[in-house]
Amino acid sequence: MRHGKKINHLGRTSTHRKAMLSNMASSLILHKRISTTLAKAKALRTFVEPLITRSKDDSTHNRRMVFSYLQNKEAVSELFREISKKISERPGGYTRILKTGTRLGDNADMCIIELVDYNLTMIAGKEAAKAKPTRRRRTAGGKKKEETPAEVAGKATGEEEVKEPKPKKTAKKAVVEEVKESEEIVDKTEETVAPEEPGEEKPEVKEE
Repeated sequence: MRHGKKINHLGRTSTHRKAMLSNMASSLILHKRISTTLAKAKALRTFVEPLITRSKDDSTHNRRMVFSYLQNKEAVSELFREISKKISERPGGYTRILKTGTRLGDNADMCIIELVDYNLTMIAGKEAAKAKPTRRRRTAGGKKKEETPAEVAGKATGEEEVKEPKPKKTAKKAVVEEVKESEEIVDKTEETVAPEEPGEEKPEVKEE
């Protein structure tokens, strides 16, 4: 039974495990990204993130404490000089684990563990998603509305033609306008036909 055992020993003794995690942490700090198994990456994350938090306060005591874990002067200087500036505003979660499939030999789950602030492709994708796309008007058929030469010239000069919004027609207004138009047509037809005077009578034509 492994009740209460939260540490993954990774099938190694304590000294072997500490040395392995120290080497992996140094490689991650120097190269910003390494490929390993999923179990090792999860163990490495709990090992290296407290060290990255210590790097926010650049003091002799913190440098000595980090060096006691890493045993690598180059990794310590890289952590306190370069990485600490990148993660100064981040409250935690300095690493990211990306699964890459399984290993061919023993079918172990493989992954990539990297520093979040050094993945430029993901950072660029987030910035592009934040920028809202421009809204374009479309016609009833779903095709884009063709721009007039005046609109093209206005965009080139930075000036856009201001169009007054047309009032929307409701169903009642449309019916009223149709009735008015029909009344106007009837009035015009009555004007063209001259009414006969009541006193005048047409002469009768006799047939011979």
